[in-house]
Amino acid sequence: MDNTHPHSHRLRLGRFSQAAQVYMVTVVTLNRRPIFDDFAAARTLVQTLKSASDLQRATTLAYVVMPDHLHWLMQLQEGAQLARCVRDVKSVTTHRLGHAVWQRGFHDHAVRREEDLQALARYVVANPVRAGLVSRTGLYPHWDAVWV
Repeated sequence: MDNTHPHSHRLRLGRFSQAAQVYMVTVVTLNRRPIFDDFAAARTLVQTLKSASDLQRATTLAYVVMPDHLHWLMQLQEGAQLARCVRDVKSVTTHRLGHAVWQRGFHDHAVRREEDLQALARYVVANPVRAGLVSRTGLYPHWDAVWV
């Protein structure tokens, strides 16, 4: 058991996936290593997100690949399970990069109907600015949003 996160095994308890539901998902690298500082590694993750859309598991609304984590605003497709979709993205990325990449588990937030999706997307893609990596979003290479 992970003693640094003694209740991490409970992350998924009591949650369920709902088709057409929009989720804000955050996934963190193992030990917060800045794996995605490497341009090729970051693009590998971006391609993996695109393949999740191509397989009709999730529709990506916005994402940003930060050096040590991913923020992914996505809509779950019919018949897809959130945990499996995230697990597949993590697994494919790990396989393509050839080494351990991710911490166990992930954080998700089911977006409520009254929440403004475009405002959430702006929040996601502005993450590199808030982190001080760039002075404006357009200077950061690893993000996208369907509204752009």
